[in-house]
Amino acid sequence: MSPSQTFSSGGDADSFTEKGDLDAASKAADVEKGARPHRTFATLSSMPTLPVARSTHFGAHPLSRQNHRTLSRTNSISLTSGPVRTNPHHKLPVVYGTLSIQVTETRQGRETYKKKAIQDLAELEWHTLPTEEVCTRLGVSPVVGLDTQVAQRRLAKNGKNVISPPPRNLPKKIFFYIFGGFGSLLAGGTVICFLSWKPLGNPNPQTSNLVLAVVLVIVIALQAIFNAWQDYSTGRTMASISGMLPSDVLVCRDGITFTIPASDLVTGDVVKVTLGSKVPADLRLIECSADLRFDRSILTGESNPISGTTVPTDANFMESRNIALQGTLCLSGSGIGVCVGLGDNTVFGRIAKDATGERPVKTSLEVEISHFVIIIGSLAFSVALLIVIFWAVFLRRKHPDFINVPTLLIDCVSVAIAFIPEGLPVCVTLSLTVIAGSMKKKNIMCKTLATVESLGCVSVICSDKTGTLTQNRMTVVDIVVGDKIVSTKEAQALAAGGGELSISRRAVMTLSSIAGLCNDAVFGSADTKLPAHERKVNGDATDTGLFRFAEDMSRVAELRALWKVVGKLSFNSKNKFAIKVFTPFDAEKLDATLPPLLASDDYHPEDCLMLVKGAPDVLIKRCSTYMDIEGQILALDDAAITSISNRQIELAEQGKRVLLLARKVFRRDQANATNLDDEDTLLELNKDLTIVGMAALVDPLRDDTAETVRVCRGAGIRFMMVTGDMSVTAVSIARSAGIITTSKVHGLADLPRDLPEGSIAPYDANKALDAPLRSIALSGPELITMTASQRSQVMSFDEVVFARTSPQQKLQIVKSYQATGCTVAVTGDGCNDAPALKQADVGVAVAGGSEVAMEAADLILLDNFSAIVVGIESGRLCFENLRKSILYLLPAGSFSELMPVLVNVFFGLPQVLSNIQMILICAVIDVLPALSLCFEKPEADLLLRKPRDRKKERLADARLLGHAYFFLGVPETLTAMTGAFYFGFHRHGVHFSSLWLNYSSVVNAGLLSKAQSIYFSTWS
Repeated sequence: MSPSQTFSSGGDADSFTEKGDLDAASKAADVEKGARPHRTFATLSSMPTLPVARSTHFGAHPLSRQNHRTLSRTNSISLTSGPVRTNPHHKLPVVYGTLSIQVTETRQGRETYKKKAIQDLAELEWHTLPTEEVCTRLGVSPVVGLDTQVAQRRLAKNGKNVISPPPRNLPKKIFFYIFGGFGSLLAGGTVICFLSWKPLGNPNPQTSNLVLAVVLVIVIALQAIFNAWQDYSTGRTMASISGMLPSDVLVCRDGITFTIPASDLVTGDVVKVTLGSKVPADLRLIECSADLRFDRSILTGESNPISGTTVPTDANFMESRNIALQGTLCLSGSGIGVCVGLGDNTVFGRIAKDATGERPVKTSLEVEISHFVIIIGSLAFSVALLIVIFWAVFLRRKHPDFINVPTLLIDCVSVAIAFIPEGLPVCVTLSLTVIAGSMKKKNIMCKTLATVESLGCVSVICSDKTGTLTQNRMTVVDIVVGDKIVSTKEAQALAAGGGELSISRRAVMTLSSIAGLCNDAVFGSADTKLPAHERKVNGDATDTGLFRFAEDMSRVAELRALWKVVGKLSFNSKNKFAIKVFTPFDAEKLDATLPPLLASDDYHPEDCLMLVKGAPDVLIKRCSTYMDIEGQILALDDAAITSISNRQIELAEQGKRVLLLARKVFRRDQANATNLDDEDTLLELNKDLTIVGMAALVDPLRDDTAETVRVCRGAGIRFMMVTGDMSVTAVSIARSAGIITTSKVHGLADLPRDLPEGSIAPYDANKALDAPLRSIALSGPELITMTASQRSQVMSFDEVVFARTSPQQKLQIVKSYQATGCTVAVTGDGCNDAPALKQADVGVAVAGGSEVAMEAADLILLDNFSAIVVGIESGRLCFENLRKSILYLLPAGSFSELMPVLVNVFFGLPQVLSNIQMILICAVIDVLPALSLCFEKPEADLLLRKPRDRKKERLADARLLGHAYFFLGVPETLTAMTGAFYFGFHRHGVHFSSLWLNYSSVVNAGLLSKAQSIYFSTWS
């Protein structure tokens, strides 16, 4: 729905009243300007009760991000400028900043702007209205969501939630088709040829000059047609690739939580925003976790996270933190919002029109090609200038009849045009497009053509573990109660009243209750009739595993129906734990079915129940008591800590992820518990916990992980694991994947602290083939204490596992490898991987991961992890094929055409290659064979070579130029010229000695034509 539409009061929720602006009606309302309540359950108490549909409302069933996505939706991706990355100099932040200032000035009455976008944004008041008023105007219940039929009518009336593409500037495109690249040079040569025919050729204009001009016009037309076709085909290829990127959102309609395409959102939809997701529309936040943070850098250019809230924080709609703006990314926490702006009517959509027309940024390969062409062009200009000087100083005085002014100009034009390999830019674009299309067929989404070339240079891969190397399908296989490890089968038998364990049922049920409550996972809505173990679960992998375990022990929905969430802190890579605070919906209904959570506590109706899950080594420091196998609460002494830690290590060595589950009861009226929406308050309360137990989860490796690692290492690429798991778990998984192959794994203690950095030899791929492999495993806390010397030593190891790392440490690891000259690829799928993905030379995300990761990545693997091998091979193949094209173009397109002109001007010999033939070879005949080289298949040993060093191995280096000009160009030119003079002149009685230094313009036309045909056919 457009912000310029609103519901008429008292009518059907779908009947619209045009107001000129949606918020014009808001001005007539008595809008409260004071502070608003923070949470939905508090602010919505006065709303009329709506019929509750088939599922519990958000308080009991928080929405969560769906892991599986249908790969059929489109996403905005730049086709020329590369992946979407934070760039303060991008035009969009400039437009946003200017517009925001103008909106503020308009609202304050200091300035009046006539621009419609400014007026519309200045009049928006969704952020200032109470939650009840927002929902009333939009005809929606925040608990049940929109009625499905109402949503369908709104979608049919107002259209899709998409931003209109910018209009195409056809005249500008045609201009660049004709004059882009070398077109301007050809056009200039055409003008000179026409001038050389007339008037400079008067009174005896030479028809050959006119013919040459016409040939150049034809060549320009052909190149313009090819450029247009190439632009069209490249656009189709990249558009089809970008269409493979999913963009789905979780909404609540009819009280049911389910996933829909972002384009099907309508105004009034209740949308869940979770960690790692992109905001699909402008949302008025009605519920937030304490740690909800947004990245608005795509709009503002500022990378500082912006906290989300449910109360207005600014009079400006664009700046208020209770508005989640479309296109921004959720960095932490979760929230629920109501759609108030869609498509072109969002802030992003309004300013996108002003930010269009930005010139595309050249890729590194295009810069290198341009640099090479400039060098060649400079040489051509220098040779042409030398010819002019020689003519002015010598020929014009000594042999005035040999070359006149029109002929001199034609010679200069011929040299300038023929010297440059005009087919090279075409080959570059075609080669990249062919490779990108081939990668698309193998389910690799390449956001920008530059990524293809960069992949071939990758020498280090830093890979996340969960969801990248593994299947991201967590399953609880063991639990720990007290100091005893129990399998899930034994626990289920105990829950059912059987089993022969010496552990109390109460202790096991307490653990499973926490696993189900301190959890954001929910069952999908489409398969309610299936058994629980067959139903789809919406949630991240860890929550899903815990949820299924809890469901197997007891009905999670029944447990959640008794509790209301009053505080929440989502899991993140910095804290490594998640918190949920509950109060009962009705304390009087708490009966004997629930005691496991409350037993041994002096619980009162006004008390709060805090449940915590997270990394054992982090949370155990915040605990003061623990539950033993009998369910008794005991003091957490050193012996208990040692016992629990030993159980954790024992499970971690088996490659299992271990989570500690704890609880705490506190009074709501405590001085430090008055604001449970505040992150600092929850962190302060997160102490003196009671350890209930631990859960061990298994995430199996992908079927192709080990083979992918083996092939990458065979290609000379070092494969590193960078994960948030503890070191023992990470090393175990790394061994299974083939990342660690040595029997001994070094640690921080094996690295001298004060070793002079000058004595540390950098990693050498050639020497590494003969030397024994070295492995090392380091944790995030150890990285903090390392010296510069130790960091340098780590960079020289063959096999490295970085464990317990934070997002910032992942970023620093990537920078460290780049500082040593490595080309780094980073693979990941989580929000915490995004900084490293952005920093990497090639960021690789896995489909099904967070939208933050996919937004930051250059490449997205849509099918399986092994596709990264295909990408690396394609990158290397692209570079090899371009070198072959250059090696073909340089001898024929430069040397062979230059020499006939030089020997004609400097030695007076007949020009055995006409100007027309010269241009035909360079601009037409040589292009097609060069293009065919772009379709060459990879050589058998392509993935057995070491990676290319981008700084040392250039596309056209001195070795290639020497090979092209001297090894190929000289002998081929001498052979062709010898054939032309021998068969064209010598065998017809005109000896070479009579032509040498003759400087005569009078040559037998028939013999010259024959000699030119011989030379031309020899080369072409």
